[in-house]
Amino acid sequence: MKKIFIIALALITIQVTAQEKQKEEYKAGKERMHKRSQMNPEEAAKMQTKKMTLALDLTEEQQEKIQKINLENAKERKATMEAHKSMKESGAFEKLTDEQKMELKNARLDKQIAHKKQMKEILTEEQYVKWSENMEKRHEKGKKKMKAYKHKQIESKE
Repeated sequence: MKKIFIIALALITIQVTAQEKQKEEYKAGKERMHKRSQMNPEEAAKMQTKKMTLALDLTEEQQEKIQKINLENAKERKATMEAHKSMKESGAFEKLTDEQKMELKNARLDKQIAHKKQMKEILTEEQYVKWSENMEKRHEKGKKKMKAYKHKQIESKE
């Protein structure tokens, strides 16, 4: 009986510790996102270019071209974030029709295709493969986070 009690106590302790760790990671991620959203597009583009330079060993010429692309993308992202924020505040975001949602998704996919094409023109084949792999990893990581976030929202509603 004592052994069962000790085992149960150990399992409960492990569960509580794991939940606390998840909460800390969630808070840290939220804080990082807040800092990133406060960055101006120039800072964000510069940081992204530096990270890419380290990961892909870019030449000076490649850095300049990618800096321009990253700056354009950062400005678009900032404008999109502001538009989404105002739509959410006004309540119009939930009122989008399925057709409007599809248009937004198609526009996003078109931008991704164009970005991929630009990167293929700038990077060497080896760099492009490495960049594609990194992007795939980021995409998978984002999917996991989104799944966890949605799961957390469902739990909080219950």
